[in-house]
Amino acid sequence: MFSYILKRILAAVATLLIIMAVTFFLMNAIPGNPFLSEKASPHAIELAFKKYGLDKPLIVQFKNYVVNYLRGDLGVSLKMQEGTSVKDIIFNQGKFTRSIKLGLSALALAILVGIPLGCIAAYHRGSWLDGFLRVMTTVGVAVPTFVLATLLLATFAVKLPLLPVKSGELTDFRSYIMPVISLSFYYTCYLAKLTRTSMLDAINQDYIRTARAKGVKTSKLVLKHALRNSLIPVITYLGPVMAGIITGSFVVESTFQIPGLGKYFVQSVMNRDYTIIMATTVILSALVIFMNLVVDIAYKIVDPRITLTSKEG
Repeated sequence: MFSYILKRILAAVATLLIIMAVTFFLMNAIPGNPFLSEKASPHAIELAFKKYGLDKPLIVQFKNYVVNYLRGDLGVSLKMQEGTSVKDIIFNQGKFTRSIKLGLSALALAILVGIPLGCIAAYHRGSWLDGFLRVMTTVGVAVPTFVLATLLLATFAVKLPLLPVKSGELTDFRSYIMPVISLSFYYTCYLAKLTRTSMLDAINQDYIRTARAKGVKTSKLVLKHALRNSLIPVITYLGPVMAGIITGSFVVESTFQIPGLGKYFVQSVMNRDYTIIMATTVILSALVIFMNLVVDIAYKIVDPRITLTSKEG
């Protein structure tokens, strides 16, 4: 178990380095630089390049990025908050915290609603309720997040002024409602579809038929036996969902004017703020990798029959 986790951690570090390299060189492959829009003189741009080390060869710049990141130094903003530490911008100004709160709330809603809906649809297979849930979840998976967010804004903030147009700092319960629903709706519907499929497969297994023949109550059969064994593909999906929800919050944060990491990342790309782009990419990538590692370990907890060995990894 320990050797398996160690190998996965080393693989995660290697993956993160590859992501950093791809992001860095693609970012620098795009024509232009962060200082062109300021209409500065060529001499001023040259001085800015020297100040931030952008005049050095790309391979040297990348090496400096990696070394500084190992020291915990994410650099300083080149444009948006010039000279301000990127670490302060992301963590101390609350941007990452707001995105995490929004993402965790959306993830909790998706799990608490999606998995039970899938179980209900599987339990009532072939009924009108199953058909209704299948149609609803199919539509939910097909509707883009920005479309749902716009519809919610138009309905509950404009026509029926029940909720705030701008969620802002996410200081109260009302400010969470529309962003969380917008962000979680796709994942809720997908989880419901996935749970239903997995549950139907589990219900048709021989051990379920045997338990039913022995007179085991239906509720116990579904909740204790079928659900537990049908959760493995659901857990597989939940791993990257956490990071995916935060990544998906880019659109939601921009729509509802939430000053989170997602909105700031979009602005940093538009402003060519290299250090912000690199830092947010690394943070989100590390989150995805970490969640995948957690999922691998969770397999063993859900199904003890799974052996996490290096041969199977």
